[in-house]
Amino acid sequence: MQLPALDPIDLRLLAALQEDGRASNLQLAQTIKLSPAQTLRRHRRLEDMGIIRRYEARLDAGSLGYGVVAFIQVTMERGHMRELVKFKELVAKLPHVQECYSVTGDIDYVLKVVARDLKGLSEFLLDTLMRAPGVNSVQSIVCLDELKGTSAMPLET
Repeated sequence: MQLPALDPIDLRLLAALQEDGRASNLQLAQTIKLSPAQTLRRHRRLEDMGIIRRYEARLDAGSLGYGVVAFIQVTMERGHMRELVKFKELVAKLPHVQECYSVTGDIDYVLKVVARDLKGLSEFLLDTLMRAPGVNSVQSIVCLDELKGTSAMPLET
């Protein structure tokens, strides 16, 4: 995979956007010490290159009543290839699933899930995930405390 050519100014712009995705073009220009026109040109180029995928607000789960965060390890039935598309489609539609990764090792997927409480998590596991096509078993790991939560990427030259 060929990495895009990013210069120090691009990296400063990306760092500023990761810090405050709502910053105006003028604020970004002042932060990275470039003219607003050049800042906008670089910003659009980074979007066009796909380096900036989207902008979103990070909401506080607890403030919205989601007191439980869990990581769910999913093991699929062997020979599950026929059910794989159905499983992926289901996971994509489930609003309680924040992230899903296909992984190596004895398990097939790891999901990050939010629930209002342990009963809600249990219902999600038993009524939804365990009934999903091709799922053989699930194992949950309930988070006790979040020590670090970010989507910021490390920016290195």
